[in-house]
Order: sequence, then structure tokens, then C-alpha cells
Amino acid sequence: MDALSMMLSGSRAEGAFLLRSLLDPPWSLRIEDHAPVTVLAVLHGSAVVISDTGQTENLATGDVALLRGPDSYTVADHPDTPIHVIIDEMQNCTAVDGSPLEDMSVLGIRTWGNSTNGQTVMLTGTYRLDSYVSRQILDSLAPVAVVRRSTETESMTTLLGQQISADGPGQEVLLDRLLDLVLISTVRTWFTKHPDHAPQWITAYEDPVIGHALRLMHNRPEHRWTVESLAHETGCSRAAFARRFTAQLGIGPVGYLTQWRLSVAANLLADPSRTVSSIAREVGYSSPFALTTAFTRHHGMSPRSFREAGLVSCDRRQLTGAMTHTAERTE
Repeated sequence: MDALSMMLSGSRAEGAFLLRSLLDPPWSLRIEDHAPVTVLAVLHGSAVVISDTGQTENLATGDVALLRGPDSYTVADHPDTPIHVIIDEMQNCTAVDGSPLEDMSVLGIRTWGNSTNGQTVMLTGTYRLDSYVSRQILDSLAPVAVVRRSTETESMTTLLGQQISADGPGQEVLLDRLLDLVLISTVRTWFTKHPDHAPQWITAYEDPVIGHALRLMHNRPEHRWTVESLAHETGCSRAAFARRFTAQLGIGPVGYLTQWRLSVAANLLADPSRTVSSIAREVGYSSPFALTTAFTRHHGMSPRSFREAGLVSCDRRQLTGAMTHTAERTE
């Protein structure tokens, strides 16, 4: 399993905050929820996103933006439109002066805005990832990572748009999985179009030799891989393989394998039912002591301290908490 696959399988949305917004100009929303990542898809019309990092992006129909937290941002019909809605960490919506909103209302299931039709129709999916690997990947993105209208993302955002206002058995789980698919397809597409930002292993996957070695290590971190065994699997001499691997990734095969094992271990620590002993076996360490020693050297603290510090578990507060005076609770 590569890191992008782990991002999807290990960082799934659970009761994610999902909302369809129907908006006629003028409108301007200030988002201060500090979520690690938000998916914003424009189904119809246009919008401008202004990040506190200084990045501004214009979005058109079919575009998808990944907004990387914890920085706040504003999304509006025009950069000069004054902010009139503030959304906080609990997804509460108020006017700038703190008063209830009078021009925004609930327009249906998971639907909100100032118009029953809306010149602009947006989908917003906000959730907190609890994956160490996911954060490593997301840190490689721009604060506002935009994927322009594409066949890969559009089919998924269209389906999410069709399902977001439905309310049947299993609907929340279905919406969570659709949101995950939009997220992963957008991340993958963005890295393809911005290879200079992509983690080195993503581009290395295209190399027939190094890509094969990476798949072996990602899929079987518990195996006792050596430079010799990896070289044999890829059909190269030991020296040629080691040179090629280091040239592609800037680190040797053993060093990369160690980093991957310890990243997977950090991910697995998010599950409180998993013991250090079981994690050690799963990532290729002979004992919990051996894992603890390597983990402490790499992460600067023991697995137990890492778990207790909450570094693998972001705040799990209900992101679907009341959007005061505006939208119903969706969880």
C-alpha cells in the first residue's frame, strides 16, 4: 500500500461536515474553523478564495480546491465584497458583528444559502484527518491547491452533488466515502500537474525499477528487506540499484524503508486498541523495544508519548455541530 492509498484507507471521513451552498452575489464567507483540510468544489458559477497565507485563487465551474489548514480563508463572489458571514471552529455561522444571520437560511437537507437557485453552487467538505502519513502528504500541497475542471474529479464531484441533498439509509457513510474519493483524486491530480511539489516517491513510482521496489516496501513493511533482496526483485545488481534508488529519492533503500516503517507505525498508533508489540510486528521490528528505540530516535519521543501527546489524533469534535441559525445538524 503506497502513502496515497494509506491516506484514503486510514484517514477516512467520519460524519464529515458536508454542505451545499446556493449563493447569489454579493456574498463573502470568512472561514475560521482551522480544519486540516477542506474540499471546496464549484458545481456552477464562480468564486474567489483568499487565504491568510496571501494566496488568492479564482475558481470556475468544475474546479476543486483543497484548502490546507490551520490557516483561515475567505471565499466570496469577488475579492472586494465585504465579509458578512463568519464560520467558526464549531461550524457556527454568524454575522460579522456576532448577530444571527438574516439573509442566509436552510434551503433543504445539507443545503444553505441566500438563494433557492444560486448563481454559484458550491460543495464544501471539511474534516479532520488523524493520519500521520496524510499530514506528510498534505504538507506538500500549496495552501490552496486548485485542480481545474477535469474528467477525473468532475465525475466524483457531480455524484457528490447529487447525493448531498439525499437522506436515506447509510447516507452519511456514502457521503463520507464520496468525499474521500474527491479528496484523493484531487490530491493525485494536483501532484501530477505540479511534479515539483510532489513527494519524491510519487515521481519515483514511474521508474520501472524503483517503483517496483517502493511497492514491495510499501505493501510489505514487515518483510526483512535488504538492499540485496530488493535489487534481486528488481533485476538489478546491488550497486546499480542502490545508486539508482538514492539518485531518485535522495536517500538509500534502507534509510527509506526505516522512514516508511516508522511513518506506518505512527499511523497505527491512532488506534488505541493496538499495542506497541503488535505494531512492531506489523512494521518489521523484532520487538517492542526495537521499535521504541527506532521510533524515539526518529520522532523524538516514544510511541507511548507520541500517542498520549495526541500527535496522531486531531480533535474529533463533531464537525457537523450546529450551524447556528442557518443549517441543520448533519450528524
